[in-house]
Amino acid sequence: MADTHCPYCALQCGITLEGTGAQTSLRGRDFETNGGALCRKGFSAAKLLEHPQRITDPMQRQADGSFAPVDWDTALDLIAHKALEIRAESGADAVAMFGSGSLTNEKAYQLGKFARLALGTSRIDYNGRFCMSSAAAGTNKAFGLDRGLPFPLADLDNAAMILMLGSNVADTMPPFVRHLETVRARGGLIVVDPRRSATAKLADEGAGWHLQPTPSSDLALLLGLAHVVLTESLADTQYLAERTVGLDSLRSSVASWWPERTAKVTGIPADQIRRTARALAAAAKSAKNGGNPVYILTGRGIEQHANGTDTVTAAINLALLLGLPGTLAGGYGTITGQGNGQGGREHGQKCDQLPGYRKISDPEHRAHVAKVWGVDPEIIPGPGIPAVELLNTLGTKSGARMLMVHGANPVISAPDANQIFAALRRLDFLVVSDFFFSETAAEADLVLPVLQWAEEEGTMTNLEGRILRRRAAMPAPGQAKSELWIFSQLAERLNAPGTFSPNASEVFDELKLASAGGIADYSGVNWEDVDQGAAIYWPCPEGSEISTMTGERNGTPRLFLDRFAHSDGKAQIIAVYAPNQLPNKQISLVTGRLLEHYQSGAQTRRVDELATAAPEAALEIHPSTALAHQISDGQMVKVSNQRGTSIARAKLSTDMRLDTVFLPFHFPNTGTANLLTDPSVDPFSKMPEFKHAHVSLNPIKGES
Repeated sequence: MADTHCPYCALQCGITLEGTGAQTSLRGRDFETNGGALCRKGFSAAKLLEHPQRITDPMQRQADGSFAPVDWDTALDLIAHKALEIRAESGADAVAMFGSGSLTNEKAYQLGKFARLALGTSRIDYNGRFCMSSAAAGTNKAFGLDRGLPFPLADLDNAAMILMLGSNVADTMPPFVRHLETVRARGGLIVVDPRRSATAKLADEGAGWHLQPTPSSDLALLLGLAHVVLTESLADTQYLAERTVGLDSLRSSVASWWPERTAKVTGIPADQIRRTARALAAAAKSAKNGGNPVYILTGRGIEQHANGTDTVTAAINLALLLGLPGTLAGGYGTITGQGNGQGGREHGQKCDQLPGYRKISDPEHRAHVAKVWGVDPEIIPGPGIPAVELLNTLGTKSGARMLMVHGANPVISAPDANQIFAALRRLDFLVVSDFFFSETAAEADLVLPVLQWAEEEGTMTNLEGRILRRRAAMPAPGQAKSELWIFSQLAERLNAPGTFSPNASEVFDELKLASAGGIADYSGVNWEDVDQGAAIYWPCPEGSEISTMTGERNGTPRLFLDRFAHSDGKAQIIAVYAPNQLPNKQISLVTGRLLEHYQSGAQTRRVDELATAAPEAALEIHPSTALAHQISDGQMVKVSNQRGTSIARAKLSTDMRLDTVFLPFHFPNTGTANLLTDPSVDPFSKMPEFKHAHVSLNPIKGES
């Protein structure tokens, strides 16, 4: 029996593993984020541990396109040979690495170190670029620091009001809903989503209200709400004067977004806009006078856009106008998605970052990390290129010739999937580390079998910045190995400078040193304390007193109570602008997740009960829109645009807007939603435009 955490979302629900081998089972554990509850994905996670489709040997592609097992020495020698050969011919940047927000902190750290020292490449990024990058860019600009929730998740339990934009937690992380029970009972849950999602329905029957804007108009809505707060003198002027800078620029940027104009762009009636702004302001004022707190929370629905950073900034601006961030009266937070989406972006996987959230272009930051690594700072490459550019340039004159993928499935998860297929097939050599033959692994020249969550040691950092222990509860199957072991073996073959330990606790100790003094400072976190269940939130600098008592919080559970992370200690209000884009007659596609599946579905589609419950892509479409396109319920539909065509089964639902359809992105082949999504990126975060694409709909005659 072992206490650990669920392998899926950033709630990192507490679970207990019991039994061995095929008899392994799990149950929910009374951990703060989930209180013993689990979703369908979490309950079934143990079924993947002994799955017959597990990869248990290195698999090399043969001349006929099939795969055959090889021993580890053969596989590692081949990787080292290819890397050295390509580097000699085309330079170090001809070899690239792509990481993941599902890797442990230790693996994310070692991946970044391996790329920069063993391969010498700047070409490294990760799938968090598709998930949290706009939120990170917005919070860094406003607060000087990016942590998804700058307060414990449990703080939501006593909220008077929560404005939730672009997040469907009821489906994507169901145990989160327990933290909304009180605010629903108080009638204070406000959900913004172009779908009447499962989370939006939580606001029914007096529990709050749902605002259903046109797709991609969230920025205009937030500017409209800010306009009401300012013009009706509802802002917290004392807080703004003492704790922020930039208010004057905001006044001018929202001046033209009066409710009636905002209504024309968003489709939300002007009286609903006024009602929402006034309710938020009244609740915030009450909170400041000893009442219950008020929170503004955002998710991928408003962030995965080419203006996602601006939209996050607008949400933060609204929270600042209400005087919430950095107080006990509430605050702003963004809901991290992937299991280690928080830790995964702190320790060096991003193309422009070093461990501890240090900047790779900052000489002092480079010197600090180089000293820990025992190398000259000059040998650490400079900034690389972000994920979309890295992937799309593969196999071209300006791109990498060899790619190593760890914990990601970009064939399904990246935008404009046809271009990703083409890019991977241009490579000289593709190595994928995975525990199943994902759609990306199926394109590889070499597939390396790695450990699943219950077979490895390490730490994860959940959505509230709390550092957690992942424990090995069972032996690895066959020849499966940890990425830490793989990196250590390859580093030796590549004559890499520095050391590459295969031991997770040793890597964690080095990570602590590398992060010391950085924004994400783990230097005061001890492996033994985390192992004993201490609740430790970063930043936790060296010398911090740590208690392992239940209910005691350590480190910095609540950020910004004294000052923000900018040099002057103040939050920056940054004016942002929305286009005056009126709704048109085109159909807009939005994408997202289902209750039954996770990310690219490479794991959950292999669990029988999950696959049976949601076996294929379903196109949610309003009955009137379906009628206009001669589409009947259950009929197969071609969803097309200039980038590609996806085929899905129509599911008629009045939960959709007339101008909007919804596709989940978990499915492969012709069911891949990302065949349609736009690779255009946000100028600050380089986040792709996942959440808005114009499409045409055509029923497939005779198929149902």
